[in-house]
Amino acid sequence: MQRKVINAAAVNGKEAVYFGVPWEDAYGYAQAIKFGNTIHVSGQLSHDEKGNLIAPASLDETGKPAEFSMMEQQMRATYANAVKLLARFGATLDNVVEETLYVVDVDAAFAAAGKVRKEAYGTARPQCASNLIGVPRLAFPEQLIEITFKAMLSGAEAKPR
Repeated sequence: MQRKVINAAAVNGKEAVYFGVPWEDAYGYAQAIKFGNTIHVSGQLSHDEKGNLIAPASLDETGKPAEFSMMEQQMRATYANAVKLLARFGATLDNVVEETLYVVDVDAAFAAAGKVRKEAYGTARPQCASNLIGVPRLAFPEQLIEITFKAMLSGAEAKPR
């Protein structure tokens, strides 16, 4: 399956965007929703066009991540996917006002986040509120990070597409 970003018709004033990955139908959700001048981006992870994980963590005998060296690569790919979704609404990471990083290893995430976030946002001090929350597991066992975003559009940016 080739990934394509799909804009669905606006329903009840909400405009939805999809990647076309299998879990959208399985779980039943949109990757991002624009309502008014606010964009809510569902939890993003490091996947490619076909829905395969990028830089999956190796697992131990119990099926849990054995090490966290792929955190930085997963984080970069996750921000890249968010950029693609935001662009469908004419937004960029500059429009993000809040992000929440869900991670299975807080220390590994802190070690990677400073560098990756500064590169993704293109500034030493990204102008958004940021939360980093440790969790026991994410959707896929090999997944180390998931990030949600809230972005705001202003003026001409907020007009329906």
